[in-house]
Amino acid sequence: MFRVTSAYVEGESGSPETTAQDFEPMHFRGHYASCMAMQADAQTVIHYLNHHRDWFHRCAHPMTAVSLGESGYDLTVGRFGAFSYEVEPKIGLNLLPQDQQGVYRIETIPIPGYEAPGYEVNFQAAMHLVEADGSLPAADTVSPVTNVEWELDLEVTLQFPRFIQALPKTLVQSTGDRLLNQIVRQASRCLTHKVQQDFHTAHNIAVSKKLKKQFWQRG
Repeated sequence: MFRVTSAYVEGESGSPETTAQDFEPMHFRGHYASCMAMQADAQTVIHYLNHHRDWFHRCAHPMTAVSLGESGYDLTVGRFGAFSYEVEPKIGLNLLPQDQQGVYRIETIPIPGYEAPGYEVNFQAAMHLVEADGSLPAADTVSPVTNVEWELDLEVTLQFPRFIQALPKTLVQSTGDRLLNQIVRQASRCLTHKVQQDFHTAHNIAVSKKLKKQFWQRG
């Protein structure tokens, strides 16, 4: 299940005496968690995740992904906005190999030659694999099930134009919280569904109806 455990906005200055042009950038933060089920043993899933160059570009669509080095991507998320102010976020992500604790991490990296117009993104995610045993509902299928459980700490810093700065701070805060959650939810649902489809198709695995009901439709 997709969970948002915290999301808030923090303004560095916002007293009644502060003019719009004196406002500091605003910081939007959230912590998110969810799970992606694969109908296979953990080693099969590990092999798939380790070869993300084979599938990440097509699974990221309609987002666009451009390779950066051996394990990085320049990812354009889409166009989002409110109050007639729109941004098309681009973020550099590095998909690190599994560490000694069995954790995959994804972290922000610079995009060569690119300077974000009025925003910064700090993306820190961690994934680990849990192979289902008899105590887990997903184990009641015809083959092993491995859950890819992930958590994400996300911070977005925005330098708004003056006409946004002049709006009530509480309105900007509530709208920003809602928009940040919308972007993460939309991107995670789309990517999760496509990765699941790609994985099971590539391994010629017919997914059980129970697994589809329990996991694929969770959001």
